[in-house]
Parts: sequence; C-alpha cells; structure tokens
Amino acid sequence: MSDAPLYSNDLVAMLQLVWGDGFLSPGGPAEVALLLEGHSLAGKTLLDIGCGAGGVDIALVRDHDAGFVTGIDVEDPVLDHARARIAKAGLQHRIGLARVAPGPLPFGPASFDIVFSKDSIVHIPDKHALMAEVARILRPGGWFIASDWLIGHDNTPSPEMQAYIAAEGLEFGMASPARYADALAQAGFEDISLTSRNAWYQQTAARELNQMRGPLYAAATAQLGAAFVDHNIEIWTRMLPVLESGEHCPTHIHARKPLQPKDEDHHA
Repeated sequence: MSDAPLYSNDLVAMLQLVWGDGFLSPGGPAEVALLLEGHSLAGKTLLDIGCGAGGVDIALVRDHDAGFVTGIDVEDPVLDHARARIAKAGLQHRIGLARVAPGPLPFGPASFDIVFSKDSIVHIPDKHALMAEVARILRPGGWFIASDWLIGHDNTPSPEMQAYIAAEGLEFGMASPARYADALAQAGFEDISLTSRNAWYQQTAARELNQMRGPLYAAATAQLGAAFVDHNIEIWTRMLPVLESGEHCPTHIHARKPLQPKDEDHHA
C-alpha cells in the first residue's frame, strides 16, 4: 500500500467542486438534514467517523444545534481542510478534530450521545468489529446515524462493479444491507433501519456527471489539469451503470443502543 493519502489535496478540491464546499460526499446540507430527520441533536455530544473536509460537522452544529462534535479521520490532508474551515466559521469551541489510526476507536465506554458518519464507513471492511466499537462508545439509548455506500449483495462483485471500484482507487470495503443489519444486531442494537438512497443518487450522479463534462470542466481543468478531471469523469461514467443496476446502493442507516443490555431486560 502506498503511503500517499487516498484523499489528496487535488481529490479534495475536485470533490468539493462537485459536492460543495467542505463536502466529500453527495447531497450537502440537505442530505445531512434528511438523514437526521426525527432526531434532535440539541446539546448532544456527537462523534463523526470520517469527518472529511469539515462541511458536515459545521452543518451538525450550525443547522442542527449539536452541543459538541468530535470529528475523526485517518488522513492529514482532509483534516487540514476541515481545521481551516472550522476556524473560519469560528466554531472551534464546538467542533474538535483528531487524526486516528485504523482500528478500535480511541474513546472510553459511553462517551457519546450519537455516533454519526456520512459516507465514510465504506473504507472500513470489518463492519461487525466497527459496530461493536460504536455500541461500546455510545451511551445507553444513544443512536448510530449514518449514510454509507453499500453493495447490493455479498457475492463476487460484477465486472462492472469491479471496474468502478478499481477506478475509484479508494480501498472500498463495501458490505451488503444484510451484512450491515447483522453487524448491528450482533452488537446489540435495536430499532435498526436501512433505507436505500439508490434512486435519488442515480439521478443526482447523472446530473453531477453532466456538470463535470459541461459547466465545471473549464474551471476544474484550469485548477487540477485535464488528465485528473478526465479520470474523475471516467469514475462517474463507470459508477452510473452499477447505480442503475442497484449493485451500488447508497443507504441511510439508523440504530439505537438499548437503555440496558438485552440480557438484563427481564431482571430487576
């Protein structure tokens, strides 16, 4: 594996041109709001796994009144962008960032009211280990609220999916809805729901590709070079067929940690 970051400064710049300032996944503040529908963050402590360039964490505080957000990521380039953006917004007192190593989460039991993630857990292959960690650091009654990029099955990816993943080059560890649900259940979560966003992103990704080929192309190539922009256009071109087939299925995920362990449910 190369020591070079997966999310280089050029890639961060490209994704922000497509997805908006501070965002490294689609939908911007509107998709964050949809993901949080029915949940109040007011005054609560959140962990954001894979905080990226900081736009999501700013939205969690500004738009949804989160009390304090701890954002973690594994790479310095995105954290540098996030720190600068949070400082510019004057929100350092409500958002803290940390670089972490892959593996167990560096927090004590029952540290957070909510564990959140926006399209970042795709990079973590072992969903069962991760969900056990999420359950450990959540307070009783706390929620896991995430969106992620899932694969529609647990079989060998189709040639089209393999070509798309190879073009991305981002070490995807995609899991099916069934594997996610099992990981959450094995970790003891209740009220588990997985809601496909495939239809929405099919349409959105097609618009994004048209923007990249058209209105965004000149500015993007002037900043990043034609070869880099053309490669990203190739990624989107390979992504559309697997969205249309349903093999690539962006999904909203919600699950609640019980107020007490299940084996104590019937004991005084």
